Amino acid sequence: MHSAFNLDITDFLAHYWQKKPLLLKSAFAGFEDPLSPDELAGLALEPQVESRRVWRSDDRWHAESGPFESYDHLGETDWTLLVQAVNQWHPEVQALADEFRFIPGWRFDDVMISFSTPGGGVGPHIDQYGVFIIQGSGSRRWRVGLPQELEQFAANGTLRHCEDFVADIDEVLMPGDMLYIPPGCPHEGYAQTLAMNYSVGFRAPDARDLISSFADHLLANDLGGRRFDDVDMPAATAHGCIEPQVLAQVKSLMTELLADPQRLADWFGEMISEAKHDLDLEAAEPAYSLEELVLRLDHGDYLYRLAGARCFYMAGEQAVFYLDGERYQLAKPDAGAITLLCDHSRIHGPEIAFLTEPQALLEVLLPLVNQGYWYFEEE
Repeated sequence: MHSAFNLDITDFLAHYWQKKPLLLKSAFAGFEDPLSPDELAGLALEPQVESRRVWRSDDRWHAESGPFESYDHLGETDWTLLVQAVNQWHPEVQALADEFRFIPGWRFDDVMISFSTPGGGVGPHIDQYGVFIIQGSGSRRWRVGLPQELEQFAANGTLRHCEDFVADIDEVLMPGDMLYIPPGCPHEGYAQTLAMNYSVGFRAPDARDLISSFADHLLANDLGGRRFDDVDMPAATAHGCIEPQVLAQVKSLMTELLADPQRLADWFGEMISEAKHDLDLEAAEPAYSLEELVLRLDHGDYLYRLAGARCFYMAGEQAVFYLDGERYQLAKPDAGAITLLCDHSRIHGPEIAFLTEPQALLEVLLPLVNQGYWYFEEE
């Protein structure tokens, strides 16, 4: 699909990541599209795949969500088809995402692919997530600005635009060129020819989302804390006044809930491992027994983790991992087993055999294989 990725990772992380945009010409020399526009349109036919199309007509912007069956009425210019999480459905697109494994996996969102006719784009806008945009076939002109005070508004429904901005980058991207755009940087891109673009996105939760999610976790697991207590309170001198010690205790009640390291780890692990998009889960038919699973692994077959399945562990943890919003625990601690599950997208039988506690891993792995989170690639 593509040759070596030409990026100085150390320099990029020191000077650009979350700081300023970067244009890298020939980042993927000899880049070839891993799928065709027709294949992308085929994915947009599927109801479980998230897709949008954006177009301009009569000086107005329009946007709608898929699935889509026809594009003939849109004409030959000024429209774009966007399909989310294509990496979950296409192994070579996942391979493209794997080039960015120098960024922690919990930050990764998905690979969105867009196909545009000449003039097609989504308008000037600001995203709150970082993205690497790789130019596939065709060419597209991009303008990218540094963070600046700009008015934002709804161009059509959920399609948000920003006012005109001062560009720091104004370039035409050719196949294999790449842009990095940090959060908060205004940008716009318009195809000059029929064009394919690959957006590898990385999100970070904001404080409001974290507080809301943590509260949901407490409620779902019936995890309470101390109740407000004003024992030995003196008589009130001002009936409508809230004294500073009241706010101090309220803050203490709330921060105590966050002070439990295991509670915090379990909430964050479960929350951040939830799949961002619908998974293509297929239960094993027939289900494997433990003996059958071991036989296939001994035979040398690889177990592959389902693309889009998010699997993480906490640093130093040797028994607990988090997958698709759930907490799992090995019967016996084994750091090698945890890293094998979470750090790698495939598992080979000999790797399990050399673990300290292979049986503990196999017992946890078996139901996950039968649910479809890991699978053997059939010949």
